[in-house]
Amino acid sequence: MSKKIKIIFWVATSIIFLMEAVMPLGTLLFAHEYFNAGTKPLGYPDYFAYTLIICKILGATVLMFPKLPEKLREWAYAGLTFNLIFAVISHIVVDKNISYIVMPIIVGAILAVSYIYNQKLQSPNK
Repeated sequence: MSKKIKIIFWVATSIIFLMEAVMPLGTLLFAHEYFNAGTKPLGYPDYFAYTLIICKILGATVLMFPKLPEKLREWAYAGLTFNLIFAVISHIVVDKNISYIVMPIIVGAILAVSYIYNQKLQSPNK
C-alpha cells in the first residue's frame, strides 16, 4: 500500500510542480512578453504577476521536498490553494470564460490529491 501512496503523491506533486513552478518560470525566462497574460486581462498590475510567479515557484518547490518541516509544507499547500481559489473567483467575476474557470479547479483537485497523499505518507496509520 505504501508504494501506491508514494506513486500517487509523486505524480500529483510533480504535476503541480510543473504547472505552478516550471511553466511560470519558463514564461518569465523565455517568453517574458507573456508573463502577465493571465493577470493583465483581469485588471491586476504587472507587479502582481511577478509576485504571483515568485510565490508559486517557491510554494511548488517546497512541495517537492518532503523532508522540509511540515509547517512550511502546510503553508505552501495553503498558499497555492488560496491562489487557485482567487483565480477561479477572478475569472468568474471578470471574464466569465469557462475554460479559465475550470483550469484552476482541475489544478486544485490535483493539489488536493497531493495534499491528501502527503498526509497519508506523513502518518501511515491513517
